[in-house]
Amino acid sequence: MARKRSRMTNEINAGSMADIAFLLLIFFLVATQIVEDKGILVKLPPWSDEEPDIAKLKKRNVFSVLVNANNQLLVRGEPTRIDDLRERAKDFIMNPAKREDLAEAPDVAIISLKNDRGTAYKTYLEVYNELKGAYNELWNDESMARYGEAYSNDLDYAKRKAIQKKIPLVLSEAEPTAFGEENQ
Repeated sequence: MARKRSRMTNEINAGSMADIAFLLLIFFLVATQIVEDKGILVKLPPWSDEEPDIAKLKKRNVFSVLVNANNQLLVRGEPTRIDDLRERAKDFIMNPAKREDLAEAPDVAIISLKNDRGTAYKTYLEVYNELKGAYNELWNDESMARYGEAYSNDLDYAKRKAIQKKIPLVLSEAEPTAFGEENQ
């Protein structure tokens, strides 16, 4: 007599696995925060097909800042420490002593920043922060003199624009030179 043995088959019901995977996917999409890289916030000028009129630029109105591949800072051809850059930029822009070698007026002052491709990013940021900080301090001084309050986002929009019109931020960044080219 042959006996029929019934075997139990081990099966896993995978019908709901797709649902679980889908729910996990949705959970992680909703719960995950995507971090955006933050960098230097710079507003680029509008595009223009017209060539700039370089002949109108007077050398005295250009404050040239160069950072070479060795992270050395040259301001108008002179070696300078980063700690001194902010004060030199402020003196150049405002020219309180009316010197002939500094800018004629704040609205015609141009700061030209040029670096080498070998410049450390940290050094570039330090130099950029000092130049931007010079403008921030000048704007704050002007705001205190005119309105008796600090220059900030809380200051009335029209007042901020009036200050920026008197002391416009003109920071021109030249194309970086090839690695080590400035040291030659």
